[in-house]
Amino acid sequence: MPTFFILLFILYIGGNGYIQLRGWQALTQASWGIKWLWTLLQWGAVSLFFVSFFGRHLEPSAIWMRTAQLIGTGWLVFTLYMVMLLMIFDLMKIMHIVIPHRFFVALALTISLLAYGYYRYSHPVTKVINMVINKPAATQTTDTMRIVAISDVHLGYGTHKKQLQGYAEAINRLQPDLIVIAGDLIDNSITPVRAAHMEEELRQLKAPMGIYMVPGNHEYISGYESCADFLKLTPIHLLRDSVVSLPNGLQLIGRDDRHNRRRQPLSELMQQTDPLRPILLLDHQPYQLEETVQHQIDLQFSGHTHRGQIWPLSLITDQLFTLSHGYRQIQQSHLYVSSGLSLWGPPFRIGTDSEMVLFQITFKPTSK
Repeated sequence: MPTFFILLFILYIGGNGYIQLRGWQALTQASWGIKWLWTLLQWGAVSLFFVSFFGRHLEPSAIWMRTAQLIGTGWLVFTLYMVMLLMIFDLMKIMHIVIPHRFFVALALTISLLAYGYYRYSHPVTKVINMVINKPAATQTTDTMRIVAISDVHLGYGTHKKQLQGYAEAINRLQPDLIVIAGDLIDNSITPVRAAHMEEELRQLKAPMGIYMVPGNHEYISGYESCADFLKLTPIHLLRDSVVSLPNGLQLIGRDDRHNRRRQPLSELMQQTDPLRPILLLDHQPYQLEETVQHQIDLQFSGHTHRGQIWPLSLITDQLFTLSHGYRQIQQSHLYVSSGLSLWGPPFRIGTDSEMVLFQITFKPTSK
């Protein structure tokens, strides 16, 4: 893992060096003052990513840190698309296809892509999944159920209080019987979440059968105990290798995140369930889906992948995971991996969606 981050650091710095070189070439006729202003702005944006990451547990002005987060992480995506476009234009030049003012064309195209990506990120969609579970509910009066499922909200300097208010209102409009959260509710630090009193928005969530959540890897990054203490201020029940049975007979299995290498095996958690009743598994990271099918779990909901957030990273996650996003049924098991309601870092969705999922479930009629 350290090698991976070192490689990313080298590519990030190298990519910005390439952008600076092409920028100076494009500004040949400009004064030295203009060239050095561009250089200062560029490397200032590069440095803000490291400021936002290493300063995430500090308590400076929220506005200052949100600005550092927005610019610093956004510059990652700016760098990616600028480098891609400049390299394409350089290859075209080798083939004697010259694009006039290609640096400024690449700059305009990149800014347009980022504006489009920000719009897609800030307008979540609702995916409606209708399914039949071939097991009866506990009573004849509960043959249907509405579950709103979300993941990867990443509350903090990126996903702020006003956004959370909008998410809560959108979830409540769906009138869920149950709300489930598949991890990474918190981003990199609990500090801005507590400072903004985001528990106030989470208390507005309404679901008669409850609100349940499992940890994600970012709850561990933020400090698991601190996150767990914060959740006690909200109506959210944290499931960590535990099983809960709802009044209608639905059984929730909440797995701890893979970050905890000592988490219980799924086979042990299954021993606490009744296989004749419906089972919903919450597991942040969608690995080993074959175990879900083997144990005949009716529905698994996961997140974590973000489906890469932007193209072409989505192509990588599609290769890394058996199911990196969306719905699939294998035998009697229904599987859904969410791309996330919000996201980590850069506030852009290019080729992916910010989403919440509404499961409209019909259970097998109870035998009379």
